[in-house]
Order: sequence, then C-alpha cells, then structure tokens
Amino acid sequence: MNLHQWIAGSSYNTLPHGFLVLGLMIGGAVVGMLAGLMLKSNEVLIRSRTWLLIIALFSLGTWRPGFAPWLFGFISFLALREFITLLETRPADRGALFWLFPAIIIQYFWVGMQWYGMFIIFIPVWLFLFIPLRLVIAEETEGFIRSAGVINWVAMMTIFSLSHVAYLMQLPVVDVGHGLGYVLSLVIMTALNDVFQFIWGKLLGGPKIIPKVSPGKTWSGFLGGMGTSALLAAFLLPLLTPYSHLAGAGVGALLACCGFIGDVVESAVKRDIGVKDSGTSLPGHGGILDRVDSLTYTAPVFFHLTWYLFH
Repeated sequence: MNLHQWIAGSSYNTLPHGFLVLGLMIGGAVVGMLAGLMLKSNEVLIRSRTWLLIIALFSLGTWRPGFAPWLFGFISFLALREFITLLETRPADRGALFWLFPAIIIQYFWVGMQWYGMFIIFIPVWLFLFIPLRLVIAEETEGFIRSAGVINWVAMMTIFSLSHVAYLMQLPVVDVGHGLGYVLSLVIMTALNDVFQFIWGKLLGGPKIIPKVSPGKTWSGFLGGMGTSALLAAFLLPLLTPYSHLAGAGVGALLACCGFIGDVVESAVKRDIGVKDSGTSLPGHGGILDRVDSLTYTAPVFFHLTWYLFH
C-alpha cells in the first residue's frame, strides 16, 4: 500500500472536514509551541509539545475504525497500571487486580466485534461479580469491602468508561461508514471545556464550588465554560455528526457538566490517595489519569445519548 492509498483509505478522508479538523488540532499545538518559545515559557512549550504527541498518536489510532480498539485499549492499560501504582493494596488484592488486565483485552474485543450486548454488561456485571469471588478465594476478610469497591471502581474508570470512545468509532454514520466525527467531537469538546472552565475561572474568580475537593473550581469557571462549550458545540457537532445546531448546543452543555464531574471525581481520588498528579508520563500534564479524567464521564454519556438518538 502506497502513501496515496493510505491517505485515501483513512477515516479522515471519508469524513467531511476530517482533515480540516485534524489540521486545526495540529496547528493549535504548533501555535502553542511557538507561543512558548516567544514568551520564553518552558511550561507552555512542554505542554504544547506533549499535546502535539498526543494528537499524533490519536490521529494514528483513529486513522481507521479497526485501529481504535488498539489505541484506547493501550490507553486503558496505561491508565490502569498508573492507578494501581497509586493504590495502597493488600497482598490478597493482587490476584484480583491481575484479572483487570485480561479484562482490557476482553472488553475491547467486544468493541472490535461491535457486540453491544456483551460490551455493555461485561465490566459492570460479569467482572463486578467475579472480583469479590476472587477476593474471597484469597481468604482475607479484613478490608474486603473496601478492596472490592476500589477494584471495581478502578475497572469502571480505566476500562469501561474509556472503551466507549473506541466503540463510538465503530458506529456507522450515514454516507460515512464510521464514527470518527463522534470521536472528534467528544474529544475536542472534552479537552476544550477544561480549558474554557480554567480561563473563565481565572478571569472572573468568585465563589468556589467544592473547595475542599478542588479549590480551583469556581462557579464562574463552570458556567462560563458551559456556555462557551455550548456555543462551540452548536457549530462543531453539525459539522462532524448528525446532530443539529440546537441539539449540538445542548450536548455541549451536557458534556461540560460531565467533564466537570469527571475532573472533580478524579481530584477526590487523588486527595484520598495524597498525590497532586496521578503520574509524570505526560510532561506538562501529569499522568494518564490527569488527561483522561473528564473523558471517563463524558464518553459514556455521549455514547449512550448518540446510540439512543441515531443508532
């Protein structure tokens, strides 16, 4: 296969405006790097350079629908491994934690097969029932309830929630044949909402929402980010998906709320563990969990709304 065939066969080529959106994403990261150089801000430069790497890996993993389970399965693996390194676990928990790694392969296998029935119940039913059994076999009852709850919640965040992004890629849109437009809309809106809420919060300040969990979250940032996200989504979603302008605005506001929840839930997790960042694997951003925290809530909500409305 030559370069022309590789490009012609990509999901970005068959999606109207696909390469335009990808180009804007790359351009935004490059502008950030240039701004970092001009302002002599090492932090901005490092963050933008990491964004460029993330975009490159994301574009490769979404180049064709069949690539998405591999990309997001790998992200789930990294997120799971990172989460486990943060936890204080009992020796009896190790056997149960081990089974989360094969669960990644199985969950994304359902995604690749597009077997919705098994995809939707494997983690929250079968795995949730299996984990307590595996803990019982270890014959350590002290801390049993906490371990069962923590391990199942880790599976929800790092495997089940993120697998919805890969399944979105498999949803066939009329005249396109895949769901790249859904994935681009979800990821862009989730990422930009974090930026919008940060900017509005810094500009306006004001009362904090839950200062003991996330001191930087203000009502002005939350509402300003929601409004800006709704406005952007009203134009972006009709460009890439079957959503209308009005529905796009509603989805933008909904994703802003869900992204906020994912962010503060992850903040609560880190405060409970006693760390500021979940890791250092993404220079300028922290760890994998720091980057996908909002997505753990926006992805399932957007997926099931889209499934209900269009599929």
